[in-house]
Amino acid sequence: MTEVPGEGAERKPRLPDSWLAVVGDQFTMPYMAELRTFLAAEKAHGPVFPPGAEIFAAFDHTPFHRVRVVILGQDPYHGPGQAHGLSFSVRRPVRPPPSLVNIYKELQADLGVPPRDHGDLTAWADQGVLLLNSVLTVRAREPNSHRGHGWERFTDRVVEVLATQREGLAFVLWGAAAAQKAAGIDPGRHLVLRSPHPSPYSADKGFFGSRPFSKINAYFAARGGPGVQW
Repeated sequence: MTEVPGEGAERKPRLPDSWLAVVGDQFTMPYMAELRTFLAAEKAHGPVFPPGAEIFAAFDHTPFHRVRVVILGQDPYHGPGQAHGLSFSVRRPVRPPPSLVNIYKELQADLGVPPRDHGDLTAWADQGVLLLNSVLTVRAREPNSHRGHGWERFTDRVVEVLATQREGLAFVLWGAAAAQKAAGIDPGRHLVLRSPHPSPYSADKGFFGSRPFSKINAYFAARGGPGVQW
């Protein structure tokens, strides 16, 4: 299965078992069937990113019970060869896009970590950082083109089950689309960090100087746990 999982009544959704246990029911709902129909029509007219097999890569790299941090973005990169299913990440040797360049700048200002010469954030995902976009697909060269077709409902549910079934997570909400998910997160149970999106259009309006990386590690240290190796 390389498209939206659950394509067909008898087909098992292409999601790790740990996630199927908590969100698998979503793939039997009418909105998901409508989303599959929409994506099939989109692919018939041109490229959709990321490739089908990578739509759920964030879940593959970060099982439900290993999630420690949730970094919420907007939608995938819309240029060829960029999106690979992890929010803000691009594979080598693709040049880091401007938003990721700004993330690296803030990381250096916050923790003194020099900017990397690549944009692959898989190492973060493998440490329990769920790199999740609010919308998981996009039409080539058209940002926000898949907004409002069902993905938001699915990712709302992902955030909901993490917020209610787990304890002591860090939720990082970058931008307006991500901030809309804050309503279902209890700040008494989790760390919730909000700031403008790291895009060049908004980074200087509060993303720079927000120090999310040190705040996350301080939160985990206060709870007696290790920090993330950013």
